[in-house]
Order: sequence, then C-alpha cells, then structure tokens
Amino acid sequence: MGFVKVVKNKPYFKRFQVKYRRRREGKTDYFARKRLIIQNKNKYNTPKYRLVVRFTNKVIIAQVTYATIEGDKIVCDARSTELARYGIKTGLTNYPASYAVGLLLARRLNQKYGLDETYTGVEAVDGEEYYVEKEGERGAFYCVLDTGLSKTSSGIKTGLT
Repeated sequence: MGFVKVVKNKPYFKRFQVKYRRRREGKTDYFARKRLIIQNKNKYNTPKYRLVVRFTNKVIIAQVTYATIEGDKIVCDARSTELARYGIKTGLTNYPASYAVGLLLARRLNQKYGLDETYTGVEAVDGEEYYVEKEGERGAFYCVLDTGLSKTSSGIKTGLT
C-alpha cells in the first residue's frame, strides 16, 4: 500500500472555523442577506425595508422587515391562512393566493403609515396598467423583495404585488 497523506490532522482542526448555525442548517444565504440589508452611509440610520416572502407546503408568509443590530424587526405581515376571512378557504399556496396575500400586506402597510387615503389604487377594474406616481408630499412605500433560498425568475408566484 502506498503512502497516504493525512490532511485533517490536529493543526487543521485547531484552525477550523465553524460556519454560522443558520448556514449549517441551510436556512440563510449570508452572501445575499448582506447585500439586501446594507444601507448607504449617507442615509444614516434609515431602515432598508425588505418584503420577505416564504412559501411552505401549506402557507404563504409575507412580511415587511428591516434589519437592526439587535435583529430583524417586522413592520407588518400577512399569511394565506388569513384569506379565509375574505372568502378564500382552499388553495392557500397557489398563484391567486400569493397575489391576494401581497394585496392584503400592501393594504395593511398603507394603513399603518397613513398612505391609504393618498394611494387608493385602482377603483375600477378595466385592465389598464397602473403605475404609482408621487402624490402630495409623501412618496409611495418602497421595499426590496427577499425570496430567501429560492431562485427568482420571471413568471414565478413569489412575485407578490
């Protein structure tokens, strides 16, 4: 038998650094997270809002969050299980349910920040494209989509409105 070099010896394990727990569990992509939460220095302590969307086997969860040193703070959230109040009892993870969860989250967020009177949205359903423009002194709420570990492409149901 030939010579076999021992690669993982005592000096190797003395210098070995364990990855973060959520990285070991496969729950967090820290490379993507860093780019999502970093705020420009000239914006001082302004929070950078993220629309966090997670799909489980039974539920769609959508939250608007921002990062702090102590941890992420949740501003507003909506789940597809709440759609039963509005008449949707089944199909809580399909494409229409994801649209409805996004609409529910947007309504709650606008109401929380007092933007619901300024930005009413489309009142008549006519199929025309609708673009939000700044009305008055306050602009529309802006956040970045955070899909987690799932990859994004055009046409996926993660794209909430």
